[in-house]
Amino acid sequence: MVLEARSLRKAAVPCTLIENPSPGNLQSTRLALHVNEDGSSCLVYIASGCHVYKLLIPMDNSSVRKGKESLLIPVQTQVMDSSLVNRCPHRSEIQSIVLSETESPAYLVLGSVDDYGHLMVSKLDTSGKDIDQLTYSVLPRDSGVGEGSWAGLCFSRSQWSMAAVARSFCKSIDVYDQDIHVRSLHTLWYPSSLNFLENSGHGSENSILAVAEGCQLTIWDLRMKENGGCLQRISGSLGDIFYAVCSSPTGNVAVGGADRTVTIYDPRRWSPISRWVHCSKYEITGLAFSSLDPDYIYIQGVDYEVLCGQWKECEKVFSFRGDSNWLGFSKCCNRDVVGGWCDSGSIFMADVGVKD
Repeated sequence: MVLEARSLRKAAVPCTLIENPSPGNLQSTRLALHVNEDGSSCLVYIASGCHVYKLLIPMDNSSVRKGKESLLIPVQTQVMDSSLVNRCPHRSEIQSIVLSETESPAYLVLGSVDDYGHLMVSKLDTSGKDIDQLTYSVLPRDSGVGEGSWAGLCFSRSQWSMAAVARSFCKSIDVYDQDIHVRSLHTLWYPSSLNFLENSGHGSENSILAVAEGCQLTIWDLRMKENGGCLQRISGSLGDIFYAVCSSPTGNVAVGGADRTVTIYDPRRWSPISRWVHCSKYEITGLAFSSLDPDYIYIQGVDYEVLCGQWKECEKVFSFRGDSNWLGFSKCCNRDVVGGWCDSGSIFMADVGVKD
């Protein structure tokens, strides 16, 4: 199976919606995507300051233009609709937003967490309308005292009510089942990314958590009491911080960061099965496995570039570039639609399919 880009679109966030986006952190975790069933349009959620905004962007078929070294050239498109998401605002800057699918294909769950670890989760229908307004809200265990920092969020793929919130400066991860606190995990270093594992072979999909902390990848079992729940600790290059971790449907785990290298681990032995060295020009801050073929991975770097490549062969297939620093990067849950939001207000969206 060979993947190729079907289209690359560029749209501008209306300045009447967001005039100057808030800066956020190095990790680009303030964008989430959902493509409607017929594939004609895509809902794009972005967070700036204390609010979440929603944009509707068309996904009509268009030809792909390529420049040198398989660099895609975007086609300009218009935002069909844009609005402020009707929900209670956070009290401080939102650091991460995530969309999760529920048991019903008609509903989505939108989660957001601010720099003090305050979690808000809203239930939406697939048109993007709020159903129950605010479904639930959870304050951090320490009530948000101290200094704010990057905070990350992930949902379990098999149980949307299970969420994990990472707080960098606190060196902590809190796990919730809806608004009930299940467990706290304490990291040695500052956490910078987290992900519930799929098909890890160590238990259910809502019990094993991968965390990038400092220059280490740590694996946590929420059912385990020994070692504070830490199942495995894998060290990378000394001094090179990891900024991104993701898992594939086959169970493999990918991690990347300051060393500009993506390393793939086999969860059965926690040994590296592939290393794509210096695949990015600068630090890697976003990763996502392909839903069409998990042998492909999407890599986002701080040099404005997003690339798609075959990690077994360490071969780039195509790439595209933003026009300024990334504020958000994400891939749809079960489709190969990848998007990025830039400091300039531009949104880039690539639709990827199997080559004929």
